[in-house]
Amino acid sequence: EKSMIKKRYMYLTEDILKENPDVCAYMAPSLDARQDMVVVEVPKLGKEAATKAIKEWGQSKSKITHLVFCTTSGVDMPGADYQLTKLLGLRSSVKRLMMYQQGCFAGGTVLRLAKDLAENNKGARVLVVCSEITAVTFRGPSDTHLDSLVGQALFGDGAAALIIGSDPVVGVERPLFELVSAAQTILPDSDGAIDGHLREVGLTFHLLKDVPGLISKNVEKSLTEAFKPLGISDWNSLFWIAHPGGP
Repeated sequence: EKSMIKKRYMYLTEDILKENPDVCAYMAPSLDARQDMVVVEVPKLGKEAATKAIKEWGQSKSKITHLVFCTTSGVDMPGADYQLTKLLGLRSSVKRLMMYQQGCFAGGTVLRLAKDLAENNKGARVLVVCSEITAVTFRGPSDTHLDSLVGQALFGDGAAALIIGSDPVVGVERPLFELVSAAQTILPDSDGAIDGHLREVGLTFHLLKDVPGLISKNVEKSLTEAFKPLGISDWNSLFWIAHPGGP
């Protein structure tokens, strides 16, 4: 109830968990089973989001010049970007960038990179896809690691996709938003606040209870670094939100 999440989607079913009991244990070796699931399903889920984005864009997928794919769910080579290129039937010459283990700041990171790609490549249309399946992090509870239980309560499976460009064709493309600026900063004393480690037991992650405090102490610093270069100093004139990346 405290998570305030009404509904979540998950690839894992009771039948899958019965077939893979080690996935349910807190620290049982299970990476192979988890990997076998996510390396196949993450690109498929990404395809669903990408197909919807391309349809809403209304242009031919042959006009997509770049693909940025990000996931924290599993690692493989060739990666999910390669698999998605084939699933969507994109041009074989599309310029791909595969990003792993970005965690909670994946969305902001891929938007920042896509913005740079679009602005520095005339006519570029960058398909951005984030896809996550929590089979790599799912595990049973532990009395001594309650932060893991918090993560289990927060995260679910899903995908999102956007197409980004810097020179929309008037009368043909109808942009919904404009990315004016993008920046990144490391908060002081934030080491270990949110981290994850890929091990034989899957991907383990840890959340410190100090996360809200770390963010609140550094909101003004982050706002200054983001908006001062744009000549904006009146925070009340903006709609802004501090968001750590969870639900």
